[in-house]
Amino acid sequence: QVQLVESGGGLVQPGGSLRLSCAASRSIFSINAMGWYRQAPGKARELVAAITSSVSTNNLDSVKGRFTISRDNAKSTVYLQMNSLKPEDTAVYYCYADTGTRRWWGQGTQVTVSS
Repeated sequence: QVQLVESGGGLVQPGGSLRLSCAASRSIFSINAMGWYRQAPGKARELVAAITSSVSTNNLDSVKGRFTISRDNAKSTVYLQMNSLKPEDTAVYYCYADTGTRRWWGQGTQVTVSS
């Protein structure tokens, strides 16, 4: 079992930055993959970025060059650094972890980009 707690969301102006954190309740060293989805109002949930023990991937073309995913195994935490934020990045961001038997989800953190 893995519990995931996201933090770092909030209100930011266009062009600003936020760093989301996803803290796991146990070591993530052996977790196959972790990452971030987002869901904007009225839209489907979409994969933003994912990271394994050796590879990180930005899934969305719209965030490439602006978002960076990373993980700190010692802190059992995955991060999403978001720079040059745009209003269209406004969404609830969800962290997930794939343990091989199932996918675990966090409760989500709201990111609002607005002037």
